[in-house]
Amino acid sequence: MTTTNEIADKIAGEHSLTKAQGKAIVEAVIASITQAAIAGNETSLPGFGKFKVKATPERDARNPSTGATIKVAAAKKLVFTPAKALKDALNK
Repeated sequence: MTTTNEIADKIAGEHSLTKAQGKAIVEAVIASITQAAIAGNETSLPGFGKFKVKATPERDARNPSTGATIKVAAAKKLVFTPAKALKDALNK
């Protein structure tokens, strides 16, 4: 697993920045994607993929232990769709 600190360290090392500056950059990118999602906007990172908000409607579900029917509330979720370049790199 790669953490935000590891990504920040790599950015800092490749661009002659301090670790704190690298971490600030990573956090700014994540904050920008988050703010766009909250506003309902799509974020596209060419060569990597797209983040977009998807609305899921209310639905009926079943409690597996009791068999009772319950309502699952409508919600929004963040969906990631990888770019073709990323898919191709994964499947080499």
